[in-house]
Amino acid sequence: MKSPNLSRREWLKKGTLSLGALALVPHDIWSSNVSIAQKENRTFLYSANNYFNEFTPPLLKEETPLTILRANENPYGPPPKSAAAFQKEVFSGNRYSWKTLTNLKEKIAKNEGINPDQILMGPGSSDLLEKVAMVFFQKGGNVISADPSYMSLIMVTKSMGGTWKSFKLLEDSQHDLDTMEAGIDENTKLVYICNPNNPTGSITDAKKLKDFCSRVSEKVPVFVDEAYIELSKNGIKDSMNSLVAEGKNVIVARTFSKIHGMAGLRIGYVIGKKETLDTISEITRGGMGITGPSIAAATTSLENTGFLDMCKAKITDAREYTMSYLDENNFSYLPSETNFIIFEIPMEGKKFLKEIYGKNVAVRAFKFWDKNWCRVSIGTMDEMKTFTSAISEIFA
Repeated sequence: MKSPNLSRREWLKKGTLSLGALALVPHDIWSSNVSIAQKENRTFLYSANNYFNEFTPPLLKEETPLTILRANENPYGPPPKSAAAFQKEVFSGNRYSWKTLTNLKEKIAKNEGINPDQILMGPGSSDLLEKVAMVFFQKGGNVISADPSYMSLIMVTKSMGGTWKSFKLLEDSQHDLDTMEAGIDENTKLVYICNPNNPTGSITDAKKLKDFCSRVSEKVPVFVDEAYIELSKNGIKDSMNSLVAEGKNVIVARTFSKIHGMAGLRIGYVIGKKETLDTISEITRGGMGITGPSIAAATTSLENTGFLDMCKAKITDAREYTMSYLDENNFSYLPSETNFIIFEIPMEGKKFLKEIYGKNVAVRAFKFWDKNWCRVSIGTMDEMKTFTSAISEIFA
């Protein structure tokens, strides 16, 4: 990747003006969009004219107790040993954490089968998605992705003057890889694949995706967002990390927010070609913004696979319970291998959100394919029973 034409100061100025504040974590950005939409009494959060949009949730009093099932968090994490490591590391907070960050990168490199200099750390993978967009789309261009898909990288691409070429998922909810490849043109700067996909929860066949990434990366960089890969049936066996090890022009993103249960601790990483990551880091100062306690917690979690297996098993049980409920009550849902499910609702999305928030349950509602959808995160079994009870009351 060629060196950027903007200086870091110019980039920060452009980025700040266009995005508002990159320092905001993903939920803060979402909350900010919600607040603006609520004040303007908008039906949708986004004004983008694509297949996909999200309904604005109702405005509630701050003290309203909620069963929160809207952010795809792990209800069981972080691991107790990671929490203890976090607390212990607080007392070293007067020192920078470069050494412990280096140790964490070495552990990650061993797990991924790559070199440490092929890793770029950040405060959550969404932060890195956004930084990639700001670097790649300094001079515009288009990003190719599925529709619907995770919007973080796409929204920043648009804020930088780029465009989104969206391609509807196939009937089985997998990426339409052939059509996406055919859509690449001289202005395409990046292909973005979220796998498993958010907000659908569906996963694209690993062999087909690997062949696609290997072939397409010879034309244009491919970014594969694997935030939920550990929760899928085959786990990291379906990762595209081997392509990075082979030197392909592929970037893979991972996070400690999901299976590791550290959404509030903000730590994630991308792996890719060293020269590509160096270019991103040169402008964005990759690795900044991660606290020493978060590094300690993440390092410990990598060593605590038993707890992660327990989380996956419990999440799977609660997901299967919820799917059974949806089957029994004739709700149509998309196949999910993650910690969330999206299903059709026979009600306008904004009205539905008012109804379910009124029952003290927080979920999200979307509009795509000319249908209304509810996306519910998988919580504890008790939380999912609270959710299904609320759904039964709404659609009695």
